[in-house]
Amino acid sequence: MYRAVTRLIEVTVEPNFMPERSSVDKGQYFWSYTIVITNSGNETVQLRTRHWIITDATGRKQEVRGEGVVGEQPVLAPGERFEYTSGVPLPTASGFMTGRYQMVNESGEKFEIDVPTFSLDSPDNKRVLN
Repeated sequence: MYRAVTRLIEVTVEPNFMPERSSVDKGQYFWSYTIVITNSGNETVQLRTRHWIITDATGRKQEVRGEGVVGEQPVLAPGERFEYTSGVPLPTASGFMTGRYQMVNESGEKFEIDVPTFSLDSPDNKRVLN
């Protein structure tokens, strides 16, 4: 599990390679990832936008920006959490993702929180350490 905390808002990520949605022969690899956002602070916040940077094993980057996550812009009161699962395809057997969420608090202040950089590894990506 990967974890980042910004302004008492914790973001954890658990990636999962999905062989049933992947095709090694066609160079198509697919992962799901489950994200939990927990508000440990004392102010109510809302997730407004997301910004992802997805990098494959060749170093090619893809940026994704959009409103909310999985069609929602969740509001988190102190102590609340929001969990969702999404997915990402890559043309290589490994890569990584990193990102940020734009949040807004009750007084209208906008700020960004970090999503931890997380690794996307398939069983077909054997690493050899010397």
